[in-house]
Amino acid sequence: MSYTYKYPMPAVTADAVVFNLKDDENLRILLIQRKNDPFKGQWALPGGFLDMNETLEDCVARELEEETGLKGIKLYQLEAFSQPDRDPRHRTVTVAFWGFCKKNPKLIAQSDAQNVGWFDLNQLPSLAFDHEMIIKKALKRALEIMAE
Repeated sequence: MSYTYKYPMPAVTADAVVFNLKDDENLRILLIQRKNDPFKGQWALPGGFLDMNETLEDCVARELEEETGLKGIKLYQLEAFSQPDRDPRHRTVTVAFWGFCKKNPKLIAQSDAQNVGWFDLNQLPSLAFDHEMIIKKALKRALEIMAE
């Protein structure tokens, strides 16, 4: 029996904030250049929509691999971001995850990413959605944990 809910349903996404150390000094972040609208051509965190048959953890790992080629990165749930206007297409709530990539693996832009790369945190390009705010919160969390 199918059930139809009478209230609007938001979309759910998962985004990955992946840090990397350049020359054991400068912290970098992994970004993809979007292949599709909205924000086509702009840089963003790897991520995407949750499938009906997967957990958020599976979603973020799948999207990270699909868009960058990276897999096996230990990711920690950061926070949900739910500003009503964060996605111009429709109501979207994202759950952000963060982690570190200790190696310097080969990156492969795939799926809906036209490019992928590491960026110094003090030289970030203009970012899509609310990804600048997500990165700032993830960096704060990472630095707090590293200080413990």
